[in-house]
Amino acid sequence: MEVLKRLDQLELLVVTGKGGVGKSTVSAALGALLANRGRTVLLLEVDPRENLHLLLDTPPSGGEIVEAASNLWLQHLEPRKLLDDLVREKLKVGALVRKILSSPVHRHFTEGCPGLKETAVFGRALRMVEGHGPKKLRKPDVVILDAPASGHGIAWMAAPRLVAEVISSGPIGHLATEITTFLEDRDRFGSVVVTTAEEMPIQETIELLEAMEQRLDRRPELVVVNALYPSAPKPRRSDDEATRLWARRRAVNEEELARLTSIWDGPLAEVALEPIDAGPTLVGVVGEQLALDLRRT
Repeated sequence: MEVLKRLDQLELLVVTGKGGVGKSTVSAALGALLANRGRTVLLLEVDPRENLHLLLDTPPSGGEIVEAASNLWLQHLEPRKLLDDLVREKLKVGALVRKILSSPVHRHFTEGCPGLKETAVFGRALRMVEGHGPKKLRKPDVVILDAPASGHGIAWMAAPRLVAEVISSGPIGHLATEITTFLEDRDRFGSVVVTTAEEMPIQETIELLEAMEQRLDRRPELVVVNALYPSAPKPRRSDDEATRLWARRRAVNEEELARLTSIWDGPLAEVALEPIDAGPTLVGVVGEQLALDLRRT
């Protein structure tokens, strides 16, 4: 219950993890869980493949805010478009805006500057948190960012600070400084790390947890271990190959879980592997598992 109370208090939650671990499913399940608890939730996605609308059975966002369920909304963001929108917002003069946006210098800068696209995404999230959204969703209670899969999610959370250190003035510098201050506020910002109990995802998760403590002086609110094989029966000589494979995969899960818990003593939720296609049913089942596990935490 303490973890649920903590999640209820946050205004921005970043969900990160290695590709292929079910991060988007967990993001959608967390969004639905908090929405069912009475919070107005906006799910933000930046993956060009747009997975969340498939999981929630809504039309593609196309950059618009789409209602997925009661208290639950979805928006897909394109970082490059956000940077262009920032130019339009600050300059306002049409001819000057067109000149800047068509400039090769602008394109090279926005594509090549480390952390700039991440800062633009966090900037949009912050504007929503502060109540600058459209009429249909002026101010959500919580924004959940389904961060892109990467080797180290730390790059996303550290990006605004990096930009603020490099660009100390102007609209981008001021925005980066504002975001950095927000992300350092433990009462408003938090994160969830998703993994599976396999060797590479667990290794990346361990490295991410260590990097968060060392570089950000932060710990995630929760680590979710997704797609765990159920406990297998004791092997017998008569077992078929499928049963033996099941037992081997469960043994790997247990070994990797032990490796994770040897360095992580914080909140941990375990989600069982379900034979369900990606979609609202899977999101609902994962949400129910998370709710049960978190109430015991």
